[in-house]
Amino acid sequence: MISHTRQENLGLWLGVLGVTIFAMTVPMTRLATGTTELPQLSPWFVTFGRAVLAASLSALFLMLTRSPLPSSGQLRPLLLASLGNCIGFPLMLGLALRHVTASHAAVIMALLPLGTAAMAAWLMHYRAHWGFWACAALGALLVLVFAVYRARQLGQGWTPEWADLLLIGAVLSASLGYVAGARITPELGAERVICWVCVMALPVSLPGALLTLPVQSIAWPSWMAFTYVGVFSMWAGFFAWYRGLFLGGAMRVSQTQLLQPFLSILFAIPVLGEALDPVALGFAAAVIATVFVSRKMKVAVKLKP
Repeated sequence: MISHTRQENLGLWLGVLGVTIFAMTVPMTRLATGTTELPQLSPWFVTFGRAVLAASLSALFLMLTRSPLPSSGQLRPLLLASLGNCIGFPLMLGLALRHVTASHAAVIMALLPLGTAAMAAWLMHYRAHWGFWACAALGALLVLVFAVYRARQLGQGWTPEWADLLLIGAVLSASLGYVAGARITPELGAERVICWVCVMALPVSLPGALLTLPVQSIAWPSWMAFTYVGVFSMWAGFFAWYRGLFLGGAMRVSQTQLLQPFLSILFAIPVLGEALDPVALGFAAAVIATVFVSRKMKVAVKLKP
């Protein structure tokens, strides 16, 4: 039996592995969908297709482990997680990445840890310290300033791109999915939660994938990127992430998510050929600083069941 310290360290490293896998999601999704000038796979097909691929692996895992069916009380959070993580997040991310760079998207995605904490405080009925909400407001303001700055760079005046709204929607969808899945992880286990989440999305994802199958020729790097987001972003990454949270403790391991926007920006350089963007890095660092400070605030007093 491993010691408590070794267990915590293992959980921390699994958390880093999970975050690294998730950080590749933004550049890989951009590679899969292409741009408006050079489109590849439809964002709709990437959304539905990656969920079908993950569901196939999930069904195999559930059968091999002889997992029981979820109880009626577990269906609602599983459904919310399916809508948030399988449909809402990848669809809005894919649509947005047709119009903005991966580095641009990574700055908006930097709100994800703060969004997840806020969603947990709301849905799980916890009272947050006023400083937490002040950090949330500051983080949102920084993202808005960045969006306006980019719009002015592109000659669009003071109006942010509509893709920024999609990215904020993606953050909210992912946050909802994370919190809903986390609520039943103690009952089902991390692996079974993500597997049932993927399987429950099949009534939507399978016909959606069939209806949006590409008819044009697609470059092989886009197919490889699609495979990555289906196998790793939608499935295997959650094995490492949820297991790391369990072994190392959620408060400690969740800090590793602060690395994600920086890794996404760095991964976009070799994967997409994007130049290192000092402005994006600066704004990402500022947003992450608000997230770091917010984690020092108390969110621990439960108001009602």
